[in-house]
Amino acid sequence: MTLDLLSRHCTHLPEGTPPLSGEALTSYQEAVDSRWKLSDDHHLEAEFSFPDFAAALAFTNEVGALAEAEDHHPEITLTWGKVQVRVWTHTVGGVSPNDFILAARIDTLVREADKAEADARK
Repeated sequence: MTLDLLSRHCTHLPEGTPPLSGEALTSYQEAVDSRWKLSDDHHLEAEFSFPDFAAALAFTNEVGALAEAEDHHPEITLTWGKVQVRVWTHTVGGVSPNDFILAARIDTLVREADKAEADARK
């Protein structure tokens, strides 16, 4: 059973809420693109490639707008043709459902961009 993360939104998690672990963590990982890796049992990270700096910057701005709308803000590193996104929930000291919800929404941005590019080539 795959979680429907896009039907959910990020919520406030109070200090002391435990991070995801075990089977719960596995279920969430299966619900996002395989590019998202759990790093140091603390955060999710993914890297996205683009043909140039302008496209990477545009994606960064889209991720920023999405993060602002969800009130869940990742660490974003922008370089020429590449964007790295790292996300975790500070109040839980690791990953929470919020991180996977944001990752799923970022995955949607990528799918929409890929579809638009494919349509433009037709």
